[in-house]
Amino acid sequence: MYIIAGLGNPGRKYENTRHNIGFIALDLLAERNDIKINKIKHKALVGEGRISGQKVLLVKPQTYMNLSGQSLREVMAYYKEDMEKLVVIYDDIDIPMGTVRIRKKGSAGTHNGMRSVVQCLSSDQFPRIRIGLGDGRKGELKDFVIGGFSKEEKEPLEEAVTRAVLAAECIVEKGIDKAMNEYNIRQKTSEKKKDDENGND
Repeated sequence: MYIIAGLGNPGRKYENTRHNIGFIALDLLAERNDIKINKIKHKALVGEGRISGQKVLLVKPQTYMNLSGQSLREVMAYYKEDMEKLVVIYDDIDIPMGTVRIRKKGSAGTHNGMRSVVQCLSSDQFPRIRIGLGDGRKGELKDFVIGGFSKEEKEPLEEAVTRAVLAAECIVEKGIDKAMNEYNIRQKTSEKKKDDENGND
């Protein structure tokens, strides 16, 4: 079984904010696959269903972002799945706005929610899908990430959320390598084109 977690903050105050893009992606994934995320378990809202015939558990930790790992530690201990069956979707200020990056494993970077996950699981050996928020930041980081989307951000972020969801479905159906090839390459191509236009190598 795949466990797919989206990171965010609970409550209406944070619903449509940059830091909740993991929740937003998970809601779209649930909608596309007719899964209801409506049970409270393991300090999270969860929903069970199937994607491409495979059993999945969708998880939205309700601990607030900086304690996300507490919830995922309970989930992983209960279901006893291997780390490579956990996929975490979250926002990343360190990659360009609207890009999607898929990795098999790695450090948490500057993201406090992922730091909590890595610390609580005592492992960084799980796949993750990062949705870029970089480039457009003004003012303090905290204020930026819990702020709403600007008009200019809406379209690229909607496209990025859709790509992230397709990548998650691809991981379940065809595996992480296929998803990385399919969804990382596309964005690298567009970035290279932008670099070429700017005269960069």
